[in-house]
Parts: sequence; structure tokens; C-alpha cells
Amino acid sequence: MKKSEISRRELLAAGSAAGLGMVMGKAAGQETVPTKPDKVQVCVFSKHLQWLDYDGMAQKAADAGFDGLDLTVRPGGHVEPENVERDLPRAVRAVQRAGLSVPMMTTSVNSVSSETRKVLGTAAELGIGYYRMGYFRYRNGGDLEDTLDLASRELERFAQLNESLGIRGGYQNHAGEGYFGASIWDLWYALRNVDPNWVGSQFDLRHASVEGALNWSVDFRRIAPWVHTLAIKDYKVASENDELLVSNCPLGQGVAPFRKFLSMLRGVKFMGPVSLHLEYPLGGADQGKRELEIPESEVIAAMKADLTTLRSWLQRVGLA
Repeated sequence: MKKSEISRRELLAAGSAAGLGMVMGKAAGQETVPTKPDKVQVCVFSKHLQWLDYDGMAQKAADAGFDGLDLTVRPGGHVEPENVERDLPRAVRAVQRAGLSVPMMTTSVNSVSSETRKVLGTAAELGIGYYRMGYFRYRNGGDLEDTLDLASRELERFAQLNESLGIRGGYQNHAGEGYFGASIWDLWYALRNVDPNWVGSQFDLRHASVEGALNWSVDFRRIAPWVHTLAIKDYKVASENDELLVSNCPLGQGVAPFRKFLSMLRGVKFMGPVSLHLEYPLGGADQGKRELEIPESEVIAAMKADLTTLRSWLQRVGLA
């Protein structure tokens, strides 16, 4: 084993995203942007900047005040998986030129295939330390245990692959009918025997509190040892004709219990990185569209407002 690979594993096991990026970037011959190891890195989800090319995306994120980007490396994203070896280095270099880093990316991978190995291997060589996986779904009328068993097997396989590459995978708990991991306890069941150094959770408070409005904190305590990254967003709740209606909204204008959540984060010594999502109506930027229906200044203003809110919360609990 090469010395650089040993260092990469040791730094991951210690949970140091900043150290990971510096060591892996040097091993790949890339320039890296130093980050403070005692602060949470706040990234913008690049889905909301897909109306821009790599340089434009990077500069807008820098101008808004972000530490880095959570790159979409999936079909329809900033980097198409089949072009990852060519385009991911281009995207990372553009971000670095703007003075930011790429500590994390969002993928659609949920099985260990040759394409998966190419995507994750390329990312690892570029110093990207964390990635979000694709989802598993329960089939209508299907045996629930079949999905539990499938997810358990695949997460074990990903742990082995990630360890060999020196990169961490995270599965997002996404609310909604049929989503594996929406209840979090099924995700814990599948992860319970998996090494948390290599596969874990991208915890999403919005989705967790939608599914477990009064019990989400117990869910978080159960999954906390596996939480590597966060997806940050807010939401409102209403009812109509006996139906619960959930809609996304700017950060701080909804009911997601961030005050309690951030205090719990400090208690488990979470150190990021986190991905800020803007999933409320935003002229197509919320949906990852290539063309905006509103002036770009409105999109950037919304990003800055949400970032300001998030940083103020993180500062309050000593994480920024």
C-alpha cells in the first residue's frame, strides 16, 4: 500500500474532512484549498446552479460566501457519470480557481458496478472525501425484507469499495412513500454492521422531522454514529381536506427544529461538511433546470439569505 493511501484512510477514520482533501489532492497532483479543521464547511448544492458552466457556478458560489460546493455527479447533473474522468477534474479545478473546495458530491450510485468504481475512484483521486448515494425503494406489493436485505448487502459492498478508495459514502433519509431510509430505523438496520468510517448517513432534518415529527431526535440519536454529512433545508406544513401538505421554504421560515438539532450536533461533535439546499420555488433553480425563469440576481439573493441564516445558527452553537 502506498504511503498516501495510508494517510488517506487514517484521516478519514479521524473524521477530518480538511485533512482528507489536502492529502488526497496532493496524492492526485492537484492544488487544494486549505480549510479550517475546527469549523463546519458549508457547501451549496450545485443542483441550484446548473444554469451555469463550471467557472460560472464556482464564481457565483464564491461571491455568495460559501466554503465549497456539493457537486451533482449524476445523470442530468453538472457532471454526467459516463464523462466523469474528463469532466469532474474540470469542475474541481474551476471551483479551486474560485478559492473554494469540493469536499462532497451527490451521485445516483446504489450498486457496485464498473461505472460506480469509475465515478468514486475519480472523485477520490481529486480529493473529494464524501458522496451521497442513490436511493433504494420498496416495491408496491413486494416483500419489505427483500429491500432490507438488498440494502444491507449493497451497503456492505460499498463499505469495502470505499475503504479501498479512501472515500466515504452517505445515504440520505428522504421522506415519502416507498423510500428506504425514510423512517431511519430501516437505514440503521442496514447500517448496523457496516463500518461507519466508510458508509453512513447524510442526515436531512427536513425529511426526518416530516416522517417523525415528534420523535426525530430519537431517530437522530440512533443513526448519529454513522452521520458524516448533512443536507440542510426547511419546510412548512398545512392541511387540506384531511390531507397533510408539506412545502419547502427559505431557511428559518418553516418548522424544521434546527435549534434543538444543532445543539444535538454539537453534542455528538459533528464537523461537517453540510450541503445547503434551496428546494422552494426559485425560478427553476430549485429543480436544477438549465434555464432560469427569474433574474439570476433573485437566485443569488436567496442563496445569500439562506447562507446568512445558516451561519448565524452554526455560530450560535460554536460550529462556524
